[in-house]
Amino acid sequence: MRNHTELNEFILLGIPQTEGLETVLFVIFLFIYFFTLLGNLLILTAIVSSSTLHTPMYFFLGLLSIFDMLFPSVTCPKMLFYLSGQSQATSYGGCAAQLFFYHFLGSTEGCLYSVMAYDHFVAICHPLKYMLIMRPGVCVGLVMAAWLVGCLQATILTSFTFQLTYCGPNHVDYFFCDIPAVLPLACADSSLAQKVGSINVGFLALMLWFSVCVSYTRIGIAILRICSAEGRQKAFSICSAHLTAILCAYGPVIIIYLQPTPNSFLGAMVQILNNTVSPTLNSLIYSLRNKEVKRSLKMVFHNVVFTALE
Repeated sequence: MRNHTELNEFILLGIPQTEGLETVLFVIFLFIYFFTLLGNLLILTAIVSSSTLHTPMYFFLGLLSIFDMLFPSVTCPKMLFYLSGQSQATSYGGCAAQLFFYHFLGSTEGCLYSVMAYDHFVAICHPLKYMLIMRPGVCVGLVMAAWLVGCLQATILTSFTFQLTYCGPNHVDYFFCDIPAVLPLACADSSLAQKVGSINVGFLALMLWFSVCVSYTRIGIAILRICSAEGRQKAFSICSAHLTAILCAYGPVIIIYLQPTPNSFLGAMVQILNNTVSPTLNSLIYSLRNKEVKRSLKMVFHNVVFTALE
């Protein structure tokens, strides 16, 4: 990619319209990032340490916790670095890598949401065949397919963005390297790359959203047929947590990439919600609304305290 550019680095200008608030933003985002890592690490620890949670549903939830730690780590450390007064420069290769991993992890996590919706569909609509349908080989295959889709999506978007010539200026009016912020700096016509980015991101998001809607439509019909009020409440509790997490993930994508005229401030606010707040909410949603996870976390804390006292 270096053969197509004379630039060696980009300068990240940060969050638009927040000049003079660097110290306050540093403290806020540091707290959110730390809480995100801690919350998802606790969920992952609870799932790994409890044998009762070694089921396909919690296997996918554990993977979601890993993604919710990796996804904000693509943007937050660099953002915290320059909010603390350090250099705002990022290398050309670093900018390309940040864009790649942002879309790779984001697309893969979106696929994982659809896989989890299908898992819930099988658990509620076909409970007697659940372990047969969601056997280990199938679960691993679904996860590998999600990784493949994410890798393919990120490769296409990164290739179309960085095959263009970048000869200056190099100031990215954003807090990380993303397609809408980088493309305006290209010295060549970027309309094709812009269209490919919007179509690819929009198409994948709509397809995944459609698959989730199909699964949950079938789940809703099945829940209405459950005679037991307790059974309906348990099924609804599991599904409502997942649906809330999906809305937090897909909402920002639709606003950012499908808006006709990009707005840098609105895009930044929505991206912050998507990059930092949503992964934190996921840990709260699944830990507070899931009795099995709460029970396992209590056992983990009990064992830690008991070991410390000994």
